[in-house]
Amino acid sequence: MKEILLCKCGELVLKGLNRRKFEDRLQKTLHWRLKKAGNFKIHGCQSTFYVEPLDENASMDQAVEICRRVFGLVGVCRAVVCEKDIRDIKEKAALYLKDLLEGVRTYKVETKRADKRFPLTSPQISREVGGYLSDVYGHLQPRMEDPQVTVRVEVREDYAFVHGGPVPGAGGLPTGTSGKGMLLLSGGIDSPVAGWMMAKRGLELGGVHFFSYPYTSMEARQKVLDLAEVLSGWCGRMTVTIVPFTHIQTEIRDKCREDYFTLVMRRFMMRLAEAVARQEDCQCLITGESLAQVASQTVQAIHTTNAVCDLPVLRPVIGMDKEEIVTVARRIDTLDISILPYEDCCTVFTPKHPQTKPTLEKVLEEERRLDVDALVAEALAGAEKIVVG
Repeated sequence: MKEILLCKCGELVLKGLNRRKFEDRLQKTLHWRLKKAGNFKIHGCQSTFYVEPLDENASMDQAVEICRRVFGLVGVCRAVVCEKDIRDIKEKAALYLKDLLEGVRTYKVETKRADKRFPLTSPQISREVGGYLSDVYGHLQPRMEDPQVTVRVEVREDYAFVHGGPVPGAGGLPTGTSGKGMLLLSGGIDSPVAGWMMAKRGLELGGVHFFSYPYTSMEARQKVLDLAEVLSGWCGRMTVTIVPFTHIQTEIRDKCREDYFTLVMRRFMMRLAEAVARQEDCQCLITGESLAQVASQTVQAIHTTNAVCDLPVLRPVIGMDKEEIVTVARRIDTLDISILPYEDCCTVFTPKHPQTKPTLEKVLEEERRLDVDALVAEALAGAEKIVVG
C-alpha cells in the first residue's frame, strides 16, 4: 500500500494577500529538511502539504519526525492512499489500521469530503467504513464520545486517504517569515527555550556564545554546540559565533568593583551580540532572561544592559518561572544537555553581593575604568563561526 504524509497548516491559513509568501517558505523548508529522509515530492493544496515518497529508500518514520518539528505545521498524518471508491477505502482502512484497531475496543469514523463530487456524503462514508470495520474486527464497539481511536477518512481532489489521526506539529509560523534574530546562547536551560519560542514565531536564528577558556572548559563549549544542533532540528541550519571572552572578564575583575562585575559583563555581551547580529543580517537580539530570576535580571539591571543596544531585544521567557521554562525545555529535547555540569562564563568571577538596583550612571562610572572599544574589537577579531545543522 502506498503511504503519504498529510501535513496540516496552522495559523498561516489566516494570512491575507501575503499568504502565498508563507506557504512558499514552508514548502522550501520541507524540501530542504526532508532531504535527510530521502526523495520526496511535496506540493500544497487546501491548507495541506502532501509529502509523497518517490522511492523505497525514503524513510517515512524519519519524515514524520522531521515534519512534526517544522514550524508552520500543526499536525502530521501518516496515511494510506486510496482510490476514490468506497470499496477501496473500506478495505484499505481495515488493512492499514490493523495494528491500531486490534489494540482497542472503542472507535469512531470521521470523514472530510473536500471533493463534493464524490457520490457519498461525509456521514454516509463514515457509516460505510464504520460498518465494515465492525464486520472485520468483531471486538470493536462504536462510540461517538471519547473513543479510543478515531479513524479519519479524507476525500480530496485526486485520491482519498485514511489515517488514525495526526501527530501534533510544532505550530507557529514558517522559519524566516518574520526575519532573523541573534540568540545569546549560554548553555543553560533558558536561552535555548527563548530561541525556540522566537523561532516558532517565524524568526530564523543565529547564535552567539561567549567562551572564557580556561575558566570554562571545552566541554562547556561543546555543550552549546550540542544545544544548537538540537535547535536546528526545529529551526533549520544556524551559524553559532563563539566569541572569546576571557580577557574582557579578567579586565572587569581587575579594574571594576566586585558588585558591578555581572552588570558590566552583560553590557559587553550585548555590545558583542549586536555586532555579530549586524554581521549576520539579524534584526533583533534574543535572550533567555526571566524577570528577577537572578540579580542581573531585575528591571533596573535590564535597563542598564538595554542601554548599549540599538537593535530590539526580545525576551520571550521574561514572565515565565523556572518550572514553566523547564517544561518547554523537556518538550524540545534541550533539558538533558542544558543540565550537564559544564558551567558557562556567567559563573566566572560571580560577585558575592551583586547589585540588584543599579543606576546607569554608576555602571558607566565603572566602565570608564576599561578600554571598552579595544576590548570589543579584540573579542570580535578572535570570534569563530560554526555552522550547525
